[in-house]
Amino acid sequence: MSILIAGGGTGGHIYPAIYIAKAILLQAPNETVEFVGTPAGLEAKLVPLAGFKIHFIPIGKLNRNVPLFTRIKTVLQLPLAFFKALFLLLRLRPSAVIGVGGYASGPVVFVAALLGIRTFIWEPNAYPGLANRWLAPFVTTCLVVFDEATKFLKNKNVLRVHMPVRKEIEALAQFPNTPSGHEFRLLVFGGSQGASTLNNALLAALKKGGAWLKKIKIVHQTGPGDFARVQAEYDKLDGVKNNVEVKEYLHDMPERLKWANLVLARSGTGTISELAASGRGAILVPLPTAADDHQTKNAEALSRTGGAVLLPQKELTAERLIHEIEIFEDSPAKLAELANHIRSFYKPDAAREIARIVLGK
Repeated sequence: MSILIAGGGTGGHIYPAIYIAKAILLQAPNETVEFVGTPAGLEAKLVPLAGFKIHFIPIGKLNRNVPLFTRIKTVLQLPLAFFKALFLLLRLRPSAVIGVGGYASGPVVFVAALLGIRTFIWEPNAYPGLANRWLAPFVTTCLVVFDEATKFLKNKNVLRVHMPVRKEIEALAQFPNTPSGHEFRLLVFGGSQGASTLNNALLAALKKGGAWLKKIKIVHQTGPGDFARVQAEYDKLDGVKNNVEVKEYLHDMPERLKWANLVLARSGTGTISELAASGRGAILVPLPTAADDHQTKNAEALSRTGGAVLLPQKELTAERLIHEIEIFEDSPAKLAELANHIRSFYKPDAAREIARIVLGK
């Protein structure tokens, strides 16, 4: 017996897929779990590192926010992608196929559904990606993280299952994040590659100075492309540079989230799920160029329930950022309320629950 997991592209899809794969093996040690992805996606590196075999098919992007040439190239690749998916499925004969979104999931899940194999799509965003919207009518079951995604998926079997996260992140729920009287801790990050927009806004806010800086401590992850420039800017800020720790990349995110009172970040699904699991309130600045603007939809879903502050990138000025930070510096009760609301999006052992559904247990 084998189970195939198809898709990837970004860490927000790949890491949860790996957690799901591990949960399947814990519940069904005799199963074999393998992946299908593209050579250009992060899955090509991350999946083998996690100890799983991965197969590749040639497929690219079709979203409207990519160049026309890229979409045309993808359309021309589709026949070969479907043929390779068919060949792979006939060879492996999996008992189930799970699509986690991303380029490779479309052909593999669609062909599996036509072959009568049990098929699942897992959708981590409030607004489903293109592949999952297309696949929904054909699959056995749709698994969603946000209730808002349900109306976009034309399938009678839609279950809410939440987002798998690392055990180290899940453990943070027991640690409160109430600021002490003498220190307020802000964690800033823009994903593994960083976000120049967040970097620039924070630098501008620090240069303005003001009372908000008196007790603040900041950990700022810049991303590799911006690290040298941002570090040089901090070196010029004599009044605050001792209060800021600048990092190119955060290899110890559980410890950083445990330390933080408030987070400034993008609103990808991986970030939101880790914030929810750890109970850390956040100011979210969605990436406006994300596929189908899904980051905005994610942040809107959280802000409607009081789980985060949605700050659109076009409104991200130094003055606005300072104002939002001061609200929570001055009111630990509001910060605690924010944390309690975002925690409602978290459900423990999500990977185990998804594995149970896929295995039919």
